[in-house]
Amino acid sequence: MNPYENTPTAKLIADRIRDLSHRKTQAEIASEAGFANANMMTFLKNGRNKVPLDRVPSLAKALEVDPAMLMRLALDQAVGATAAQAITEIFGTPVTQNERGWLAEIRDASDNSDPRLTGRARTALRGIFGK
Repeated sequence: MNPYENTPTAKLIADRIRDLSHRKTQAEIASEAGFANANMMTFLKNGRNKVPLDRVPSLAKALEVDPAMLMRLALDQAVGATAAQAITEIFGTPVTQNERGWLAEIRDASDNSDPRLTGRARTALRGIFGK
């Protein structure tokens, strides 16, 4: 039985293992992530096991993904969406490196004025993404 097989976390891991296969093996990824058993990567990508939260930093590095993004996915997988939402309400949402770049640009463009997100600004931002 694979209780986590349809989670975004399992899908991300499977996709990254596939995408990195031309440069490193699944066993190498497991080793880089600190797993003694290479089969752990199979268990994670198939959804048999959930990602141990203490392994998120090393696993993210091995999979070459942003650790904040992987932590958000792993947290949902580990405690469920409702509990993960409560945790992020208290501690805030982990911000990815790309998101930090957007924030830095907003701060620079606004002369660090902490601009309010207006309807016009929201429309312009969504336009960038074709929404």
